[in-house]
Amino acid sequence: MQDSPFSSRFEELPATLPVFPLSGVLLLPRGKLPLNIFEPRYLAMTQDALGAGRLIGMIQPRRADDPAEAPELYEVGCAGRISQFAETDDGRFLITLTGVCRFAILGEIASMRGYRRAQVDWGRFRDDLAPPPAVELDRDALIERLKRYFAVQGIKADWNSIRATPDERLVTTLAMICPFEPGEKQGLLECPTLADRSAMLAALLDMAAAGREQGDDHVRH
Repeated sequence: MQDSPFSSRFEELPATLPVFPLSGVLLLPRGKLPLNIFEPRYLAMTQDALGAGRLIGMIQPRRADDPAEAPELYEVGCAGRISQFAETDDGRFLITLTGVCRFAILGEIASMRGYRRAQVDWGRFRDDLAPPPAVELDRDALIERLKRYFAVQGIKADWNSIRATPDERLVTTLAMICPFEPGEKQGLLECPTLADRSAMLAALLDMAAAGREQGDDHVRH
């Protein structure tokens, strides 16, 4: 398969990144994350990224309720390339990040224009840039889990589209869009392989559905 002209090479990944802390938001390699940018510091971050490789590091604060101006961050995040960009009449940016590679933060460096920047290491996640090995995904079992989970969450789905989605994209998309807790999202991010992520996703779907159903039983009784 021929590389996309926008493909990243490991040796070209930068030593520093602008980082965007956002609790409960997950970006995974090859995933697509739409963002509505309106805070001045993140407008500045986006402008600077557009002129310097278009990479932004998505990462979660360790505590979703941390009131600090610069909350403590998890060690691991995922860099995304700005693959779509539009400006609105009221001064916002609408962007889409395409996940490139996970990174580990080594330390923060002096901020620029109000947003945070970090020195990062990519070494543990070099394989993110290669096509993932095929995973034996029991799609019928996953669909049944999803139906149960979506039912208790009140989520409607296009099941024909879900069934037609390739395995990696399906696992990646579900991990990103399902409303799991921030710590669970971080666990999905840090899974070493796609097979590990698929197994954790199945476990989270089962636990969430079972917990909600048990809660409903208590209410009924």
